[in-house]
Amino acid sequence: MKDYSDTTSELAKLRRRAKARLAKNKTALPRDEADVQKLLHELLVHQIELEIQNEELLAARDAVEASLVRYSDLYDFAPVGYFTLERDGIICQANLTGAGMLGVMRSHIRNKRLRSFVHADSLPAFNDFMIRVFASNTKQFCEITLAPTPQHPQLEVHIESICDEQGLTCSAVLFDITARKQAEADLSRVDTLQNAILTSADFSIIATDAHGVIQLFNAGAERMLGYSVAEVVNKLSPSDMHDAQEVRERAQALSYEFGTPIAPGFQALAYKAARGIVDTYDLTYVCRDGKRFPAIVSITALHAQGKIIGYLLIGADNSARKQAEEELKSAKATAEKASMAKSDFISNMSHELCTPLNAILGFAQLLTIDATPPTPAQKESIDQILQAGWFLLKLINEILDLSLIESGKKMMSPEPVAVREVLQECHSMIKPQAKERGLNIIFPADCPYYVQADRTRLMEVLINLLSNALKYNCEQGSIIVDCVAHDAEHIIISVKDTGAGLPEEKVEQLFQPFNRLGQEQGREEGTGIGLAISKRLVEAMGGSIGVVSTPGVGSMFWIELNAAQATRALPGSELAALTQTQSRADMSARTLLYVEDNVANLKLVEQLVARRPDLRMLSASDGHMGIAVARTHQPDVILMDINLPGLNGLEVMKILNTDPLTAHIPIVALSANAIPRDVETGLQAGFFRYLTKPIKVHEFMDTLDVVLEFPRGQGQVTGERT
Repeated sequence: MKDYSDTTSELAKLRRRAKARLAKNKTALPRDEADVQKLLHELLVHQIELEIQNEELLAARDAVEASLVRYSDLYDFAPVGYFTLERDGIICQANLTGAGMLGVMRSHIRNKRLRSFVHADSLPAFNDFMIRVFASNTKQFCEITLAPTPQHPQLEVHIESICDEQGLTCSAVLFDITARKQAEADLSRVDTLQNAILTSADFSIIATDAHGVIQLFNAGAERMLGYSVAEVVNKLSPSDMHDAQEVRERAQALSYEFGTPIAPGFQALAYKAARGIVDTYDLTYVCRDGKRFPAIVSITALHAQGKIIGYLLIGADNSARKQAEEELKSAKATAEKASMAKSDFISNMSHELCTPLNAILGFAQLLTIDATPPTPAQKESIDQILQAGWFLLKLINEILDLSLIESGKKMMSPEPVAVREVLQECHSMIKPQAKERGLNIIFPADCPYYVQADRTRLMEVLINLLSNALKYNCEQGSIIVDCVAHDAEHIIISVKDTGAGLPEEKVEQLFQPFNRLGQEQGREEGTGIGLAISKRLVEAMGGSIGVVSTPGVGSMFWIELNAAQATRALPGSELAALTQTQSRADMSARTLLYVEDNVANLKLVEQLVARRPDLRMLSASDGHMGIAVARTHQPDVILMDINLPGLNGLEVMKILNTDPLTAHIPIVALSANAIPRDVETGLQAGFFRYLTKPIKVHEFMDTLDVVLEFPRGQGQVTGERT
């Protein structure tokens, strides 16, 4: 707005002009007082009119100035850049947005050439644009890239410009089209990608209409199937290129699955896809020249406005995968054959080792319970024989166990197991040994947790840890067993000893098979594979095992298992009731037939049976003789070796079980084939019980009691390992 001094000056100029006009017109002056009064009245009226007009002009001026402010804001903060340029491209005027596009302050932009802000690659197009603007009175357009600035690393603009009437300047409008250009580039990449997909030679892409008639057939489909686009579009259906029998079989399978008739043809291919079900199927493609190859095809329904307008089938040659599957099957069969050969070798090795060991341990046990007690020197020798024999048997069994675990054939029966019960059994088993060694052993007063584990394998692991704690503890040391909940889902059982402890480098070797960490020459016997077996068993039960050891302090071994709900009931006493023996004095003599080709084993069992006045023993050295003796003498029980010359024990048992004369006789296997697979096979074949060599005298006698109490005439029952 103008200030007061300017307004006063303008009024003075106006008064001088008015006086000059009055003097020029020489208007007559009033003659009397009445004329003077009349003139004064008119002057006052004109004065008031002028004042009103002045007020209106001032208000109009204020409104115009306010509009100019609003226009200035709209101009400066418009989303586009406004520029006024001279012919040589010098910037005369620019709004704030335009200055921001160029990356400079507006106060510094005047008299600069716009071309200095244009990217070098766009200069030719911009120069041509400026020539066209001043050569024509029509609006001109161009799109250029501005030079990068810290605010805009890359800015693409669209310029619209028109020259003024005098042709001296032009008005230019700059639109930021960076986002649009990026979208166009993205769309171009997508179009390129889609085109590459459609022209891919590795996949067949077939699109049909809603009725299954082919509308699109890409280059990959042409290459795979040998048809040209002209031969199939609007003429064939994808089902025409599939094996007809396989399509019929698919239609039958889908009809059964969905409970509705489905016709062979394209409906069988598209039925699931039409119902929104993801469908990928394996069928055989039939080429134009009759060649066939396995294909994997994915089919999808295409929708528009809520309706199916067609189907898209993407297929690939499945020959390589099928060949790989066949090779995998062959490799698997080879591996299984090798594994079977390994298992057979392990079984045979077990038999060959356990058969002589059976005689050694059996006769040694007989010597300890002979009517004539051995002398102290003899007893010491016998004890050494038994100790070495049982150690050798343990070594054989542990090697077999490790082999079975590593091959994944170690049977697991996971169930909710009460930790308290397992620890109580471990305490009962380990307490006498701890007392003998003068060790203090502490078990938790209560352990209310259940874990998901195989009860027998968990016992095996804990007994191994406790045995190590006994063997490698210090004199008058202690063993502390604990059980805690690590969290809501995991339970930790730990065994802590006060032994010598281990340095870190030896701790890392603890779970390596056959590594006794330098204890080979120590006084404690061991195989060096107990912890390796424990580790694999715990991991097979879904848990983990570890150790914390400090030299001079001791070691703490721990196992972590998954927590379980208390759903397991306590075992019943059926077996105990079954194995209660009657007084042998009240029983009449019974007959036992032992079919065995090894003389040492025959003599051992003969001496064991001789200690039972209620039994007399018959023997046969092969399967054929065993069958003949059984039919003739009708024994009360038959002991059967498995590895017999000629007919093996399983074959002999089957013959006896199918013969009405002998089908009622219970048959107990007594074999050195002790791996779980052999035991399971024998029990499933029909053995009443399955005993393994070397014989444990008490178990052998208890089994005879059970068998002899079994009622005659009921035939074989479900067997058990003893």
